[in-house]
Amino acid sequence: MTASQESPGSVPVPPPAWVRRPASLGKAVTAELVERIVRGVHPPGTSLPPEPVLCETFSVSRTVVREAVKILQEKGLVQVRQGAGTMVTPPTMWDMLDELVLAATIDMDESLGILDDLVVTRRLLESDMAYLAARVADEESIERLRALVDRMDELVDDHVTYADHDRAFHDTIMLASGNRIARGVVRALESQVINTARYMGKPERALCVASNQGHRRIYERIAAHDPDGASEAMFTHITEAWLVRRNAPSAPVRLQR
Repeated sequence: MTASQESPGSVPVPPPAWVRRPASLGKAVTAELVERIVRGVHPPGTSLPPEPVLCETFSVSRTVVREAVKILQEKGLVQVRQGAGTMVTPPTMWDMLDELVLAATIDMDESLGILDDLVVTRRLLESDMAYLAARVADEESIERLRALVDRMDELVDDHVTYADHDRAFHDTIMLASGNRIARGVVRALESQVINTARYMGKPERALCVASNQGHRRIYERIAAHDPDGASEAMFTHITEAWLVRRNAPSAPVRLQR
């Protein structure tokens, strides 16, 4: 059976569009299969092509294919069933915090719904951390927030440096809150989209100005040790900043949760 032939319970598998043979075949095959599953080339409830077909398709050994399938299992994308082959699981079982899964899902989501969900999750966690920071932040953390806000006022024409300070501002609040788990989740999510134009939006001076107005309100509430005010300011800032960046007025807005 060749890679272009269809096997029972599977779909034809086109060869990968690799310009050159990757240095790490296992990682490359895994990434390609993640993308194909997310794109629906291998829909939920169907089986992946058998090992010989995958070996021929990617020009790799059985060991490489088995390694890739094992990693797909760990990401929640497939289940290996005795007598039924390797079955693709429904999206509800996928590990959405996984780098490859999240990146492929964002890339395929024209509605921006997955980014809406990411922002809702970030907003929930950061609003709570702002609440905690307003209760427990020491003078050193508050002074650092003030310095960052003042500096960002000077950086509105330099969106790259501004973005670095923006992330430092939010991270200072997360550190001050003491919630290491919530900070870890937010940082993991942000790391997957920080270089994604669909999330970051267009770098414009007006956006930086509006963004830093939100930062200043958050800083003022934390400095005043006003937990409710800090939480509300963070909630409003994240919501408004995303809706501006989203730049898709015809798309459904699902942030009122």
